[in-house]
Amino acid sequence: MNSSAIPMPTRDHAAGRSQGVARASANAVPWQLSAVVFAATSVIVGLVWDISWHMTIGRDTFWTPAHLAIYTGGAVAGLACGAEVLRRSFFAAVRPPDGVTVWRLFNGPLGGWLCIWGAVAMVTSAPFDDWWHAAYGLDVKIVSPPHAVLALGFISILGGALVMANAVQGRNADHAATGDAPSALMPWVVAYMSGLVLTMLSVFTTEFHSREAMHLGSFYAVSSLVFPFALVAASRSTRLRYGATAAALVYTALMCVQLWVLPLFEGSPKLGPIRTAVTHMVSLDFPLLLLAPALCLDVVMERLRTRGAWTQAVVLGAVFLVAHVVTQWPFAEFLVSDASRNWFFNTDNVPYQMPPDWPRSLRTFLAEPAAVTVRGGAIALVLAVLSARVGLAWGSWLRAVRR
Repeated sequence: MNSSAIPMPTRDHAAGRSQGVARASANAVPWQLSAVVFAATSVIVGLVWDISWHMTIGRDTFWTPAHLAIYTGGAVAGLACGAEVLRRSFFAAVRPPDGVTVWRLFNGPLGGWLCIWGAVAMVTSAPFDDWWHAAYGLDVKIVSPPHAVLALGFISILGGALVMANAVQGRNADHAATGDAPSALMPWVVAYMSGLVLTMLSVFTTEFHSREAMHLGSFYAVSSLVFPFALVAASRSTRLRYGATAAALVYTALMCVQLWVLPLFEGSPKLGPIRTAVTHMVSLDFPLLLLAPALCLDVVMERLRTRGAWTQAVVLGAVFLVAHVVTQWPFAEFLVSDASRNWFFNTDNVPYQMPPDWPRSLRTFLAEPAAVTVRGGAIALVLAVLSARVGLAWGSWLRAVRR
C-alpha cells in the first residue's frame, strides 16, 4: 500500500478536533449541575413527604425517610459543589474564567457557592430541629424557627441550582452565536429547576392555599405575592418559548404524583391528640390551576417585549390575577363537593390533628364579609404587579448570568 495515499493529520486537523471537543464540552451538562438537580429534586420530594408525615403520623423519630431525603439532597449538593470548588482551586491547570473567587484562593461557580451555603444551613438546622421537637413537641405551624433555617437552606440550594443551570444555558447560547449547535437540553433543565422553585413556593405557602380558603381575599393576595414572581422569571430566563407554562407543568406533575402515590401507603398517628381517624398517608392538596395563568403570561410577554418594565409588570400582574381568579374560584366549588371524593382529586386528605367540625372536614369554605374579599382582591392586584416586576428583574438577571 502506498503510504502517501493516506492523509496525515495536520495541525489544522488537530486544532479543529480540539475545537470540536471544546464545543461539545461547552454544550454538555456539567456533572456538578446534574448532581445539584438531583439534590434539589430530593429536597423537594423530602419536603412534601415530611409534611405528609406530620399530617399522618406526627413526629415519631428524627430519622424519618422524609428527613433522609431532605438531608441527602443537602449533602449531595454541598459535596458536589465543594468538590468542584476544590478541583478548580487546586487541581485545574488554568483557573476557569466562569467562576467566582472567594478569599483569593477558592474558585467555583456562583450557583455552587449558593448550594454550599445552603448545605451548611441545612446541616445546622438538623440538630436545632431535633432539639426543638424534644423541647416543644409537634410543630403547630410549618414555619418554626428551625424550619426557617432549613427553608433558607432549601432556597439557597434551589436558587443555586437555578443559577448554575442558567449560567450553562447562557454560555451555550454564546457558543451558538458563534456558529455552534446550541444545546437543546439546557432550556429544559432551566424550566425544570424553575418548576421546582415554583413547587417550593407553593409548599411554603400551603397554609394559605387550602381549598377551604379559596374564596378568601387573602388566598389570592398570597398567590399574587409569590406566583407571578416565579412564573414571570421562568418565562424570561428560560430560552423556551413557553417557559412559564413548562415550569407550571413541572409543578403540576410533582404535586399530582404526591397526591396519587402517598395515599397508597398505610399510616396512622403516633402522636396525640388524634381528632380524625387516619389509616393511610395524607397527601397535600390537588395542585393549584397555575397552568392557565402561566400560559397567559407566556403569550402576553411575547407581545410586551418592547414595552417598559413597569408597563409589562402592570399588564402581567393583572393578567395573572384575572386568569387565577377565573380558573381557581369555580374550581374550588368542585373541590369541596362530593364529586371530588375520588383517587384523582383525593379531597378526603384530612390530617389527623384536624377536628371533625373544621371546614375541610365539613367540606365548606371559610367565610368572610364581601367587603373584606374585595379589599383582599385589590391588595392582590398590587402584590401581583410588584411580584411580576421583581420576576422580570430576576429573570433578566438569570438570563444574563454566565458565572
